[in-house]
Amino acid sequence: MLWPGLMITEASAADNRTTALVKAVQRAIPSVVNIHSEKTSRDPQTAYGQPAARKINGMGTGIIIDERGYIVTNQHVVMDTDALRVTLKNGGTYRAELISFDPKHDLAIIKINAPGTLPVAPMGTSADIMLGETVIAIGNAFGYEHTITQGIVSALGRNVEVNEKQGYKNLIQTDASINPGNSGGPLLNLDGEVVGINVAIRAGAQRIGFAIPIDDARIRVAKLLDIQKLSNTWHGLVAKDVKTTTENMQLQVQTTMPNSPALEAGLKTGDIVVKVAEQPVHDQADWERALLGRNPGDKVELEILRDGHSTPLTLSLASNSRTSATAQRIVPAIKPAVIARANNADAPATEMTPDEERVWQVLGVRLGPAPSDKVQTVAPRFNGGLRVLEVRANSPAQLEKIYKGDILCGLHIWQTENINNVMYVLNHSDLSSFGPLRFYVIRDSQTLYGHLKVTPALTQKGAPDTAVEQQHAAVEKPN
Repeated sequence: MLWPGLMITEASAADNRTTALVKAVQRAIPSVVNIHSEKTSRDPQTAYGQPAARKINGMGTGIIIDERGYIVTNQHVVMDTDALRVTLKNGGTYRAELISFDPKHDLAIIKINAPGTLPVAPMGTSADIMLGETVIAIGNAFGYEHTITQGIVSALGRNVEVNEKQGYKNLIQTDASINPGNSGGPLLNLDGEVVGINVAIRAGAQRIGFAIPIDDARIRVAKLLDIQKLSNTWHGLVAKDVKTTTENMQLQVQTTMPNSPALEAGLKTGDIVVKVAEQPVHDQADWERALLGRNPGDKVELEILRDGHSTPLTLSLASNSRTSATAQRIVPAIKPAVIARANNADAPATEMTPDEERVWQVLGVRLGPAPSDKVQTVAPRFNGGLRVLEVRANSPAQLEKIYKGDILCGLHIWQTENINNVMYVLNHSDLSSFGPLRFYVIRDSQTLYGHLKVTPALTQKGAPDTAVEQQHAAVEKPN
């Protein structure tokens, strides 16, 4: 019964229902995507062979971090898949491509090509997250797309071991329900800001889930978006993220590399980068994505804070080739520039350069030119490749069924058009974190792939294999 003269309108009723949680979901959910994957069951002892009849369907979640279609998710959601399909909140479905990944920290970047600009997730900080505060998980739980659950922050700084090869550090523990399919999705605060990326659940427990703090994840995302890897350009800035609250998230310049575009632009230690072109910058991930896709020689306007005053600068991007002289080779120069191998029974019949020698020792192949038209006819995504001329007995290549006559067209996330491309991968500072080294070859009219277990002692750092195991006992990844 209403008092005389008292009237409840539709607007006031809606206001009562539109709680902080509802507003948070409404703000964030357009930038959350559902990921569906397909894998082919294969003989684990071979890299090739006829695909088994059984197809394995997987599911996960992702977060749009750039309006051009770049999406962050967990590495275990997207690795070793035959196909990836992404569904947006508006129902649009698109094929996705794996761009880069980090097995050690279980993060990956995928990309879709959708018309128009996509909504980017509002990023918060995990620096000020509080025990007991309300958090929200959104994900593809058991395939039920955009499922929303609510809980609290149960603990901070959890270290969780999945198995002897995979562990997580400094996780957020939450009792918001996280289920298979939630992996890679956002953990939100009541302002609708991403404060974590859901990654694991405790097997056999109830409402014990874990998320990677967003501040830790964004540092890794910046490396996954590194323009040297993805755009073959170079800026030379060394900076750090400084975050205390959502209102205080800054990218602070630490130094600039010698003869770099950042140095030439006038960036100095202590500067705060505020904008790149028209894009606001709050951390290294923003910096990299603002420069991603630009060309060498492009001039980009910067806004920085120096001693509290706004200062405009112009950054001219350089080609990554300016740094390749030191990055491409760790084998010292030998004169003459060939190595005689007459006394080595495992050697190929011909002499090799130092780079060819290292490829032979690490991978177990000798490579030569391959016609680019053959490569592009079979696999247009590749620009070219290298023909396998010989395979060393009992080498990683032979064990993974690479044969003489195959055309090697890719290692990890890079194409292998020439020997320098191969050396870039073998000399990469993060080689040990790639896990078994994924390779792509063309054989007859097929593009095939597999994983090379390179000998740790022959890699640049000699680090052990860090391949991620997908089976685990006490802790599960809810993909």
